[in-house]
Amino acid sequence: MFSVIENKFKKKLLAGEKQIGAWNAVCNGSVSELLGYAGFDWVVIDTEHAPSDPITALGQLQALEATASSAIVRPAINDSVLIKRFLDIGFQTLIIPFIQDGSEAKQAVASTRYPPEGIRGVAGTSRATRYGSISDYANEAYKEICLILQLETIEALENLDDIANTKGVDGLFIGPGDLAASLGYLGKPNHPEVKKVIKDAILKIKALGKPVGIFSLDPEYAEACFDDGVDFVAVAMDTNLLMKQSKQIISRFKK
Repeated sequence: MFSVIENKFKKKLLAGEKQIGAWNAVCNGSVSELLGYAGFDWVVIDTEHAPSDPITALGQLQALEATASSAIVRPAINDSVLIKRFLDIGFQTLIIPFIQDGSEAKQAVASTRYPPEGIRGVAGTSRATRYGSISDYANEAYKEICLILQLETIEALENLDDIANTKGVDGLFIGPGDLAASLGYLGKPNHPEVKKVIKDAILKIKALGKPVGIFSLDPEYAEACFDDGVDFVAVAMDTNLLMKQSKQIISRFKK
């Protein structure tokens, strides 16, 4: 028989180890595998703004498992059925988007826990249990599940204490794009006022004792966030890398 698989991302997060990650928006296992072999600490398989779903994400997860990178999934919404499906196929770390208050945080936690602590449905021969080969999965799984909640609005920041203090929440993740829009700076995540709000949020989250992550394709800003105490940063995105490099090559030959 097998034991519940250790969550490397969660272990490093709790140990205070800084981690860099990549966003996987191209719904293809080979791209996921490539990002893993590139050496990122973690890779987010996005199913919110990318046309992936649990079936497609399974192939992406299987590809990443052959690498040293930790696989993370972002469901499309804070939905108990979606979360259950992602957990059952073997994901252990989830970033749940658009969490607004403590009640939504509690709902997300409940979706990752079996009764009586939560509402996750029991499936004895799922891929997560190695098809029934992990005998005590139901009682041990929660220890290796890592739940990250995404803060994307003014309302979320106003309810930060309630969200962060919800039992079962392992970390918080700031989404600069949506937060900028919520602050009235649509398309301007680098606006000084947005950055000020983000920095204040980072400091408050750390003061509350929670790990915090953020998305930034600007290396200098990513480094500044690490200096401010951020624990994990998404510093690359597959679609952005492909488009950026393609344009550079094209511009060289088509002057």
